[in-house]
Amino acid sequence: MQLNRPRSWIVAAAAAAMVVLALLTAPTAQAAPGCRVEYTVTNQWSNGFGTNVSVTNLGDPLTSWRLTWSFTAGQTITQLWNGTVSQSGAQVAVSNAGYNGSLATGASTSFGFNGTWNGSANPVPADFALNGTACTGGSTPTATPTVTPTGGTGTLPSSFRWSSTGALIGPKPDASHANIAAVKDPSVVYHNGRWHVFASTASSAGYNLVYMNFTDWGQAGAAQHHYLDQSAIGTGYRAAPQVFYFAPQNRWYLVYQTGNASYSTTTDISNPRSWSAPQHFYSSMPDIIRQNIGSGYWVDMWVICDTAKCYLFSSDDNGHLYRSETTVANFPNGFTNTQIVLQDSNKYRLWEASNIYKVKGTNQYLLLVEAIGSDGKRYFRSWTSTSIGGTWTPLADTESNPFARSNNVTFTGTAWTRDISHGEMIRDSNDQTLTISPCQMRYLYQGMDPNASGEYNALPWRLALLTQTNSTC
Repeated sequence: MQLNRPRSWIVAAAAAAMVVLALLTAPTAQAAPGCRVEYTVTNQWSNGFGTNVSVTNLGDPLTSWRLTWSFTAGQTITQLWNGTVSQSGAQVAVSNAGYNGSLATGASTSFGFNGTWNGSANPVPADFALNGTACTGGSTPTATPTVTPTGGTGTLPSSFRWSSTGALIGPKPDASHANIAAVKDPSVVYHNGRWHVFASTASSAGYNLVYMNFTDWGQAGAAQHHYLDQSAIGTGYRAAPQVFYFAPQNRWYLVYQTGNASYSTTTDISNPRSWSAPQHFYSSMPDIIRQNIGSGYWVDMWVICDTAKCYLFSSDDNGHLYRSETTVANFPNGFTNTQIVLQDSNKYRLWEASNIYKVKGTNQYLLLVEAIGSDGKRYFRSWTSTSIGGTWTPLADTESNPFARSNNVTFTGTAWTRDISHGEMIRDSNDQTLTISPCQMRYLYQGMDPNASGEYNALPWRLALLTQTNSTC
């Protein structure tokens, strides 16, 4: 997770599963002579479904908007966010909320909803109209694949292909946390039938940590955001969380950066106020990092353990990946023997956001590191090893054969991001071994609109989900 630094990047819009586009002529500026609607069924279960809708104004600027359509199979909206809904039978109308009514030419806004359906058919509406002007055309929707926390065993391929949802999670400011630009740097576990997601929030005021939970990814956008500065974690710079259950102590750990490598603990992951005050893994920055960091930043701490040792990885935005170690019995204390694991003279090829996982059913570990490509967009490289403390061998580690990059990710409709940035794998378990299944892998990541630019803390990162499409098992 990069610190405050000016650079041009991208921002998140919503996913595209169904796109309708019309360029029409209308008599007034408020009639929206052109519009595009992207309608995404983000998830679907026996009697319900979740949907994200993105509306792009292709006509004259609007000061307010109203999107209408008709359901054809008895669908009913039960909950909607980022707008106001009214429904009479099959007829639906969604109007802007108080904060998203203005739509310049080419600008987009999005809203999401949960609804019920008949369990046999959930067709995409075909008669969208913006302020009374029709948006015509269509394609078939693609639902987000069902995400489960466990999977089978198999082998990793030598190249990867992915599909992506649209943006699932974005900022939710409240009275004490205003002007949030981004939700980013996610960590996720599945526990007691719920997904628990931790992330950074970024604004001009700095960084904070946020927590949310939900039972289904179709509910992710509606989940309440709990800001962890309301716990003993407190205020100040806290970012780039990683969460796991440390089984030897029957305790959850939240690892994050504060300028040092820090952590908090709890016995109840579902209680956001239960986290302890920050503690540090190190008394100060290890000498080898200080000697090599140059003008970079010490960021993105990551903990993983085997049966004997726990390892702490970190990056410096200067082409180095570091690793320290301690014993499982001594964790979280005693991290020492800090050394450079990987380095690259081109710092952008070994930037930050390392992830390390145990591959289920094998003696193999998978290492991911975020890089910045020749196009200025972020992507992930990968390596494997037979031990966490061993030598790492390239797997898919180039721009032409990446682990995850815009050139091996497919989107339904227009790609909402060209950055595949800081994220975390959906794990097979939630403990300190960070075990993943190599089958149909899923990766929660941050992305943003390719047209976004500006100061880094103001970039509107959003969270979305990758699903592997070339699984070998």
